[in-house]
Amino acid sequence: MREASFEFLQQLLAAPSPSGYEQPAQRVFRSYISSFAQVGTDVMGNVFGMIQGEGENRPRVMLVGHSDEIGLQVRYIDDNGFIYFAPIGGVDPHITPGTRVHVHTSKGSINGVIGKRPIHLIEPKERDSVIKLDKQYIDIGAADKKEALEMVRVGDPITFALSLERLAGDRVTSRGLDDKAGSFVVAEVLRCVAALPGKLPIDLYGVSSVQEEVGLRGGTTSAYSVNPDVGICVEVDFATDQPDVEKKHNGEVGLGKGPILPRGANINPVLFDLLSDTAQSEEIPVQYTGIARATGTDANVMQISRGGVATALVKIPLRYMHTPVETLSLSDLESAVKLIVFTLSRITSKEAFIPA
Repeated sequence: MREASFEFLQQLLAAPSPSGYEQPAQRVFRSYISSFAQVGTDVMGNVFGMIQGEGENRPRVMLVGHSDEIGLQVRYIDDNGFIYFAPIGGVDPHITPGTRVHVHTSKGSINGVIGKRPIHLIEPKERDSVIKLDKQYIDIGAADKKEALEMVRVGDPITFALSLERLAGDRVTSRGLDDKAGSFVVAEVLRCVAALPGKLPIDLYGVSSVQEEVGLRGGTTSAYSVNPDVGICVEVDFATDQPDVEKKHNGEVGLGKGPILPRGANINPVLFDLLSDTAQSEEIPVQYTGIARATGTDANVMQISRGGVATALVKIPLRYMHTPVETLSLSDLESAVKLIVFTLSRITSKEAFIPA
């Protein structure tokens, strides 16, 4: 991966962006694409990058990846200055005790830890039970409620105190790869399309959407605004090449083996074939999965926006989803970018995606 792209990925992941609080990450996305796309932001906080094509009756194509991540929110501060919190998105209560966090306040980021009783003080019969999130608390070092309230206020967002780190080979780990990996791919596709020697016969809209983790909200409004003929959602999906994931339920998916192309009711069959054929002709590695229902992604709401959109998913294999140590392969990101760019160059007609 080129150095400038990796630096962008680092900055995007470092920026806090729990659902409803995505502005820091969206500023990074907007700044990165501003030199090669027309940029706009709507009232929801979705960021749009547009590259106009050439020719008549150009299809309008929308790419979308969501910038929001799971996180926590300050709910209550007790008399001793301990912070009780609520989850933003699907937070696993198994993994939160004993972790370091950042509380993002109007005065800047404050360090904290999610406390837990020492094992010595837990009855043996209680050691295997999961502490509910509403019973967990954050210690920011405040002496009492008054001191805590001088630093934080109810409603402040909280993220896990981890960002991008390299593992062996081309593997990286970070919080928030679901789905800043998708926003990253969208931005890189815009960059690559802008660098092409000629214009494509499409109008391309690359969207970094918001509030996906709490109900596909930004995907709904941005698809309505763009009103695309064709839509590709870039998401993450469960890698099954770890010891404790069942391949029979989730398919056979591994890191470093290319992006995933799902099939199913949410996927336009013509667009799926175009992506699959492009991968084969350009020798881009891909993996296949089946999703026999509507997907829990922005592709779902994009497909049924207005009169309907020819929609597909390009997914990045991800280990340890919705944990602070989500892990993927950089080569899968690069392959996804390459696949989408080559596919875009083959889109010429709006009518071509009507299933025969």
